[in-house]
Amino acid sequence: MNDFYLSQVNPDFPFAPEEWQESDAVRMARDEGIELGPDHMLLLHSLQEYFYTHSKPDVHIRQLRDALDEKFHEKGGTKYLFHLFPGGPVAQGCRLAGLPVPAGAEDKSFGSVQ
Repeated sequence: MNDFYLSQVNPDFPFAPEEWQESDAVRMARDEGIELGPDHMLLLHSLQEYFYTHSKPDVHIRQLRDALDEKFHEKGGTKYLFHLFPGGPVAQGCRLAGLPVPAGAEDKSFGSVQ
């Protein structure tokens, strides 16, 4: 078992990092203007499972995005996920899921005038 994942405290989130708490994700999401619903939680769980089953820190952003697009394809794929998480389903989702944000998931220069 990966040492990043040592606890099976929440049976609804068996792949969650040891220190992650669902209540923290709910609070953080509210602070960002998001009320977490079932699909939000499914994305968080999916991210946690992906990180659990793939080598860290070498999570490849393109492969992760493709996996999420496929998982949510029937609901609209990536477009739907951006509706759920306007800050980016991978970047914002990883933060809320207690995971490191993979390189390339955030564009820190977005909106910059310099």
